[in-house]
Amino acid sequence: MGEVLADQAVRRFLSTIRVGDLCRGTVAEVTRSGMSVTLDGFGARPLGVVGPLDGPWLRNPGEGMEVGQRITAEAIDVDFDKSQVLLSTAATEHRELWMFLKRLQPGEILSGAVAAIESFGVFVALDDGPEHPVFPGVGFITFPELSWTRFEDASDVVEVGQRVSCEFLQFDTWNGEARLSLRALQPDPFATFTEGTEVGQILRGRVTKLVPFGAFVQVADGIEGLVHLSELAWAPVEAPAEVVQVADEVSVVVMEVDVERRRVVLSLRRA
Repeated sequence: MGEVLADQAVRRFLSTIRVGDLCRGTVAEVTRSGMSVTLDGFGARPLGVVGPLDGPWLRNPGEGMEVGQRITAEAIDVDFDKSQVLLSTAATEHRELWMFLKRLQPGEILSGAVAAIESFGVFVALDDGPEHPVFPGVGFITFPELSWTRFEDASDVVEVGQRVSCEFLQFDTWNGEARLSLRALQPDPFATFTEGTEVGQILRGRVTKLVPFGAFVQVADGIEGLVHLSELAWAPVEAPAEVVQVADEVSVVVMEVDVERRRVVLSLRRA
């Protein structure tokens, strides 16, 4: 009975907290993975959790923090299943940055300059945004959001110092950055392709890549389709190189156009 009443008390307390609220409390524990916090108004046990990237942006998680220290943090998630409030002290320490990011609306167009190209994405220094205390730019573009077409390296799409306009996708509270899309402001070649293409249609294309299960053929600007191994020839084929090579010009038949998965299935043998 006591556990039930305790759980009810936790849920009642959590129900009073909303995302964006400023919460005050006392650090109860500091570990390599973050901190637990006893929140004001509920002293039975720590309900606040500061993750490794939601604490002070210093070299190590929890650096500069100690048990018993008073903190003010912003609630970025209320998890009733885990009976905890995910907190961010970064939000309170870098208030100008957080307020700027919270004002942004999905679909809003932001401009800036490419600040850095990393192996995991591209940073953008936004014209109207403050500097980021850790990263070279407040804006960030993941590789899938750089272009509709396939590319080998991000430098094939953008370069440091280049001016770009992007669509704002979401506020990444984990890293304190604006997730952006460069491709959202570009025409979607797949939509154009599907409007004028039907199953059974014969297309000309160029072989761009060989894989163990088939070959990819570019049939339009930015559009590549897969010719499965079984559709390369009427006779059994063990490897695509037995039939085609990269850069070969071929005729293919459209077997399937999957709009949701953005996939085109082709056949060489039926052409």
